[in-house]
Amino acid sequence: MDLFSRTWAALRFAVASLPDAEFAKPSGCRGWLVRDLVCHLVIDAQDVLITLATPASSAVTHDAVTYWAVSSSLPSGEDPLSALIVRLAAAYEDPALLKFHLDDVGSAAGRAADLADPGTRVSTQEMVLTAGDYLSAYVPEWTLHHLDLVAHLPSVAGPPAEGLARTRVVLEKIAGTAFPASFSDTDVLRVATGRRAPTEAEAAELGGLAARLPFVLG
Repeated sequence: MDLFSRTWAALRFAVASLPDAEFAKPSGCRGWLVRDLVCHLVIDAQDVLITLATPASSAVTHDAVTYWAVSSSLPSGEDPLSALIVRLAAAYEDPALLKFHLDDVGSAAGRAADLADPGTRVSTQEMVLTAGDYLSAYVPEWTLHHLDLVAHLPSVAGPPAEGLARTRVVLEKIAGTAFPASFSDTDVLRVATGRRAPTEAEAAELGGLAARLPFVLG
């Protein structure tokens, strides 16, 4: 849960530090500008608040790894939900309003996470998890989207090293094998999730694992 707080705070700080002009630049998410990605983060923060306020009495069904639905199909950015995010983001017009909304809802989500009992069972998307596992599942979400945020913004600080390392562990558990030790955590995350294609040398090191890529978390 501490890692949830650290990765979420780092991502929100990165957004808060962006000059307005950066919101019109592309993000690492297909079909989304930076402003669209930030709007998605507002929705994520709302989901965290809703889930932490939705207790469950039934048995736990998922943990921080099995929470993720894994696909081999890269998002096109053209599905109805993605299109809705784009329209919502455009409606803000002034990036300052979008920053304010993320800070407002995001801070509340952070406080709710800090106050949550990690053993409490919560329900989301027809799954039951402990609050601790649910918040741990969001570490890859914050980390991957932090990488998306800075994909074309080299002057903006990236995600915390511990978030990168934890997300690599999750991807290796999903893959059922370790990625080459020569790959940095950032390279693993970008290559494994299809955010960039492996180089010829990387593909050679990946061996048979290359044919199983990408692991798209959703």
